[in-house]
Amino acid sequence: MYSQDMVDSINRLEETRKKRIKQDFTLLTSEEKYNLLNQFHPDYKKGTLRELRIGPNKGERVINEIANLFEAYSQIDPNNFDFSEIDHEVDVLVIGGGGAGASAALISQENGANVLLATKLRFGDSNTIMAQGGIQAADKQNDSPPRHYLDVIGGGGFENTPELVNVLVRDAPDAIAWLEDLGVMFDKEIDGTMITIHGGGTSRKRMHSARDYSGGEIMKTLKDEVKNRNIEVIEYSPAIELITDAGICTGAILYNLETDEYIIVRSKTTILATGGAGRLHVQDFPTSNHYGATADGLVIAYRAGNPVIFMDNIQYHPTGAAFPEQIVGLLVTEKCRGLGAQLVNNDGDRFIYELETRDAESAAIIRECVERNKGIETPTGMSGVWLDTPMIDIIHGKGTIQKKLPAMYRQYKRFDIDMSKEPLLVYPTQHFQNGGIIVNEKTETKIINLYGAGEVEGGVHGRNRLMGNSLLECIVFGRRAGKNAALKAKKTNYGKLTLQHVKRYHMELKQANISKDCKSPMLLPDYRRKETISRMIDI
Repeated sequence: MYSQDMVDSINRLEETRKKRIKQDFTLLTSEEKYNLLNQFHPDYKKGTLRELRIGPNKGERVINEIANLFEAYSQIDPNNFDFSEIDHEVDVLVIGGGGAGASAALISQENGANVLLATKLRFGDSNTIMAQGGIQAADKQNDSPPRHYLDVIGGGGFENTPELVNVLVRDAPDAIAWLEDLGVMFDKEIDGTMITIHGGGTSRKRMHSARDYSGGEIMKTLKDEVKNRNIEVIEYSPAIELITDAGICTGAILYNLETDEYIIVRSKTTILATGGAGRLHVQDFPTSNHYGATADGLVIAYRAGNPVIFMDNIQYHPTGAAFPEQIVGLLVTEKCRGLGAQLVNNDGDRFIYELETRDAESAAIIRECVERNKGIETPTGMSGVWLDTPMIDIIHGKGTIQKKLPAMYRQYKRFDIDMSKEPLLVYPTQHFQNGGIIVNEKTETKIINLYGAGEVEGGVHGRNRLMGNSLLECIVFGRRAGKNAALKAKKTNYGKLTLQHVKRYHMELKQANISKDCKSPMLLPDYRRKETISRMIDI
């Protein structure tokens, strides 16, 4: 499968294994890390940010691709939208069908709420189901939530929102217990002890996993539970606008992708769990995200007046697949590095400690390929570095890869690459939205009766997320949102249905001379080439 040049590079890699297996690598100093990020991390590249001209974060610099969505008109005309017929009237509306949304729906119902869950694609289609490595929780005797807290804060550049980090780490052990009670099959020793491993930036082994399909196992369990409890789910119906009444969220407008019909939902409380923004392909990076990750929740919450945080920052996972091209951007789980796989350049040399934080790992790989010209080139001109996965079986014994990384092993076997015998070519891929809408520890937003949970909310991870904290964030904040939204719904009456906030936002856009051709949310990415679109017949 590999070209001759790639095979020659692999031969050099194999010659250095004996030396590398005994080689110690120290963590970067704070100064070394700062310099590395400033020179090579994509977030620091000139021209990638611009000041917002409108909205609650006006004047702040955000990623261009996000700014394009914020500085855009609604998909609907607020002056001519008809609210005469309401399609659904519920206590709690959950928008999003991933781990956070499913957790929120379950806990809302447990607290007495009538719940409707609406999702853009199929229920379960999400970044949650694609997560591989695991979920963090400090539930071992040599660990503690305060130690977990310090790791999260340090990994986030000491800019995280402390109250949210406190919630994340203190609720973590109970979140694991809850998932296990629901039926999630975590990896365990023969005596039933949870198996935990290291992730990048962790000071203790606290990564709980289900082989290398941890998110899939969690999402399957949550999805089954939602269905078993007869919670109503509407698929293929993303939210395109929130409904408000004088600063209070009173529901949302959904858009059925199959019938092109609008669905009006009046709710006492609403939970946004719409996920991230990977399909924006920031700076043209490939992405590990699912097809529907287009920042819809950010857009409709921002338009309604809720501020965002850390939208000048994206997480690039250091080990996205760089070959073969059919799977470019898909993750090579960090669990590989946790088990001992090493990052190696074209000369067969290591160049970074493999369990540095993800931002440093990504910057180091880019430096190796761009500045030092030590990357390995594919037949189509792409570049990457080797992840020496055969080291895993060398360290832990033959068969470890097939036992602990079965999904990854099968993924590459489809292309005649045996990762237990051959290294994998990797390069950073757009992976996670570190920032998001601002929420408090109760998951309340600045908009009354609107809550946020999962990747759509920001502040927990600061400027860099550690492995295993995304699945944890979904469960911890999804459960909190579900409980608080349900309790609030008991004390809340249905409100008026208006789009006054959209009218005000459109006025701001007009005053800023922003073209009416710009519309958002995006809903789905468009991968057609311009010349293809120009040849289409408008029926």
